[in-house]
Amino acid sequence: MAGLGARSVLVTGANRGIGLELVRQFLGKPDPPQWIFACSREPDGERGQELRKLASSHPNLVMVKLDATNHATIKATAAYVAERLKGTGLNVLINNAAIFTGVSLETVDAEDMMNGYNTNVIGPLLVSQAFLPLLRRAAQESTLKGLSCSKAAIINISSSLSSIELVPQNYEKPVISYRCSKAALNMLTKCQSLGYKDNGILCAAVHPGWVKTDMGTQQADLTVDESVRGILSVLSRFRDEHNGAFVSWKGETIPW
Repeated sequence: MAGLGARSVLVTGANRGIGLELVRQFLGKPDPPQWIFACSREPDGERGQELRKLASSHPNLVMVKLDATNHATIKATAAYVAERLKGTGLNVLINNAAIFTGVSLETVDAEDMMNGYNTNVIGPLLVSQAFLPLLRRAAQESTLKGLSCSKAAIINISSSLSSIELVPQNYEKPVISYRCSKAALNMLTKCQSLGYKDNGILCAAVHPGWVKTDMGTQQADLTVDESVRGILSVLSRFRDEHNGAFVSWKGETIPW
């Protein structure tokens, strides 16, 4: 599968799991982006080792410090990325950073809920706002008609556990703060799809599947390689009709 045709991509939560594999597979495409900004809270820490290895052999990969819960670092990152892009826009923003806490209705507390919302909802909101000028610029620069990830897009990594309709089918895993925050992320995605459509920016939510990562555990169904290959295939097919969609890594529509 060819790449997205995007000149520049930014991924949050890129130091492990799905985020790291997204970076790795972008780099491995026959037509990789000219710029890949891999964001994490501690790029110089132990968890940044794999990214640093990749960056050492790929000059188009730029590691950036970004804490999605810290407005000051978000603004600083946006300014840094704008400087590196030298007047051009950002084609794809993938809001992947998230936290997962296995709390039930009986054990969840206010701190659990606030932490979930801060990272899983407010973070993507603030990051999207900070990079909106660069996304708008990419859309304005493009000669492509309609919406696509080749032009400008915000992709929010969601979860089927956020689907209200599907709760009776998967409630054996309550994870209340995660479910509620990802459901709110879906609402944010839908609002972004309407608010940014006239700017030429496609916005969609993607469920990556139950993936063998630190968050998904090794009991999960999918390898991270399978999940990300599916995600990138889906993103490459996104067009106007997918604006505001909630789909799986296979491209299947997930009910809200």
